Amino acid sequence: MKTIIVIGGSKGIGKAIVTKLLNHSKVINISRTTPEYDHANLTHFSCDVTKDELPEIDNADGLVYCPGSINLKPISRLSIDDFKNDFEINVLGAVKAIQKYLPILKNGTQPAILLFSTVAAKLGMPFHASIATAKSGVEGLVKSLGAELAPTIRVNAIALTVTDTDLASKLLRNDKMIENITDRHPLKKFLNPEEVADMAEFLLSNNAASLSGQVFEMDCGIVSFKI
Repeated sequence: MKTIIVIGGSKGIGKAIVTKLLNHSKVINISRTTPEYDHANLTHFSCDVTKDELPEIDNADGLVYCPGSINLKPISRLSIDDFKNDFEINVLGAVKAIQKYLPILKNGTQPAILLFSTVAAKLGMPFHASIATAKSGVEGLVKSLGAELAPTIRVNAIALTVTDTDLASKLLRNDKMIENITDRHPLKKFLNPEEVADMAEFLLSNNAASLSGQVFEMDCGIVSFKI
């Protein structure tokens, strides 16, 4: 049975990933919020990855970094602190976790690291300057670490479009906004956390042994198609 560390597994996409992984793996969840669920295979550490020392862990076969932000403002209203905060949450937090757990991951069984990006890193979208900048850093990290850690550790990312979580609730707060977002995507849908968890589970598994340094667009067609 593999052991997977999930940073930010108490809510949203992280929760969906943890729930999926618990069917076959031990999961160590590290987040500020205690999960609202319990399982024999689940261990939880309360920790703010951007501020606190990460807990000591003896062994792991995978690392998933879920924390993110959606900070949508015109460039004239974005402060330097906005850019710094988004970069710290999305990039530096991931770097901190990877550096902390890299020694045990190197000793793991077919280990893998999974990070998260956004479609806004490839598709120019108004008001996304800060988050697109941060997530572009995540994608650069995936490419660089994928090369550096090969062949021992695989490193991939999933670049998401709008996903139905609390983090995106402001974008989905009424029927009209839901309709507009649905219509913008060629597949006439947006994401739910469970389908993201399915993709995450695959990329962490031995079935993805040939995949590293990749950023997988879960975009419902918005980046890939012009229809």
